[in-house]
Amino acid sequence: MNRPLEVTIVTLDNGFLSTAIGPMEVFYAAGRLMQFLLGAPEQPHFNVRIASIDGKPVTSVYGVSLVPHCRLEDVAQTDLVLITASHSCLLEQFVSSTSIVPWLCTAHETGSYLAGVCSGVALIAETGLLDGHRATTHWGVAEQYRQRYPKVNWQPEHFVTEDSGLFCGGGVYAAIDLSLYLVEKFCGHEIALECARSLMVTPPRNLQSGYAVAPLSRPHGDEKIRKIEQLLQDRFDREISMDAVAAENAMSQRNLLRRFKAATGYLPGQYVQLLRIGAARQLLERGRTPVQKIASAVGYEDSTYFRGIFKRHTGMTPSEYRNRFGPLVLSSGNMND
Repeated sequence: MNRPLEVTIVTLDNGFLSTAIGPMEVFYAAGRLMQFLLGAPEQPHFNVRIASIDGKPVTSVYGVSLVPHCRLEDVAQTDLVLITASHSCLLEQFVSSTSIVPWLCTAHETGSYLAGVCSGVALIAETGLLDGHRATTHWGVAEQYRQRYPKVNWQPEHFVTEDSGLFCGGGVYAAIDLSLYLVEKFCGHEIALECARSLMVTPPRNLQSGYAVAPLSRPHGDEKIRKIEQLLQDRFDREISMDAVAAENAMSQRNLLRRFKAATGYLPGQYVQLLRIGAARQLLERGRTPVQKIASAVGYEDSTYFRGIFKRHTGMTPSEYRNRFGPLVLSSGNMND
């Protein structure tokens, strides 16, 4: 990343301030906190501002107020917009009385990624941008949102969803999961892991497909390619015939490759490889499973080939990676290595 990303956190009256403060602290910590703790040069990855609709302080549902940096219309350009959670029963009144929905549409049209937490997801849904896309929200309002936004593919069993540059977090404290997920997407896995460890929070549980973390692909409207992306995320650990995938979608393999690269920025094989490496990283971080079994679990029967691919992507062998990022092993005189 050549420059820090500009992030605008949109706060709402009668909301939950943790959905603003939590993400702000996560974004602030990325590239800063761990470096400070280790005495290393700080490398900030995000510039974060909090905006309210009119620039005035917002009052939370429990009576605590927050003073924003600016009003919404003062934000001329931002890379990422994150909408915080408000009391959902106020949604209809809120949507009809503010300019936030058209502002979100304009931000998205000019290249901003959009993210919503809990009931904040509804404001993205209100724009129509989530139609036909995956989204999550709090389980308590999921049915209400299904009725109001029937074209959205609601998946409330997930903490975090990502689809075509639109990100959703399921509940109030899923704001931390979503923020760390965004740090990983924009800054890379190691920075996200350092950020989580420096804040002493658990890295976000990935719910895209098993253990796989989907590569960050540019927003696109190619429905067939979105369907194929989902297929690859569901089956990354198995052999996938691109000829068969192309035939199932009434495409030639050449057309599939061209459209997939144009839509996502990756060739299908590269995309699958990134899914597999992401899955392997998480397995190495979370346990002591032998490398050969991990290779097989993510789709590589040849563990030597897997080791080579893994090192090419991470700069470390699987064992080196686990020693650096895996679970701590306490030693004592009565324990063998």
